[in-house]
Amino acid sequence: MPRRSRFASLALQAPSRRRVNAWLAAAALGGLLAGCDQPLSGPPAAAFKGIDIAGAPYGRGFALTDFNGQSRTLADYSGRVVMLYFGFVQCPDVCPTALTRAAAVKQQLGADAAQLQVIFVTVDPERDTPELLRDYMAAFDPSFMALTGSPEQIKAVADEFRVYYKKVPTGSTYTMDHTALSYLFDREGHIRVVLRHEQTADDYTADIRQLLAEKPV
Repeated sequence: MPRRSRFASLALQAPSRRRVNAWLAAAALGGLLAGCDQPLSGPPAAAFKGIDIAGAPYGRGFALTDFNGQSRTLADYSGRVVMLYFGFVQCPDVCPTALTRAAAVKQQLGADAAQLQVIFVTVDPERDTPELLRDYMAAFDPSFMALTGSPEQIKAVADEFRVYYKKVPTGSTYTMDHTALSYLFDREGHIRVVLRHEQTADDYTADIRQLLAEKPV
């Protein structure tokens, strides 16, 4: 579809900002792991491809608004595995890559695809209008949801997930540097896994399948 091609083609670009975002993602991941004061608990011997953060005292949820103007919390997606990602529409490479990968994951899940909910939280509410977010999600997969809110609400959610983001001036406009990690929640709404940006769709799919296969406690 032409619209998808226009957005998804951005994923093929690789300017120097990719290295900056990769460094930020690594730094943020280090913060995630260092920030746990207690040993992480969870199902034993889960061989996740990402980082198992079950029992972490952060990433407990969100309260934002979707692109239809409806208030949303993590509880709205109970019973599904949730993949949460922070980004912005004008991101030149990292965000289109992440969303293209998420669409590939849904294809790999096949009959289980409806049991995964991908959620995109904008870190640029000033420019990312609900209409723009709706079109951007549809360019990758019509089931993807995008959330927004006031700058204060976005900051509160980013802080809850220990996500870094910062406005960076570029001439007459600006771009956003931000953490490029994906967070997985199990069907019961517990944060379980952090996946790095450089990991593959196969890695993401493997961890999601593990969460889908778990029996409710």
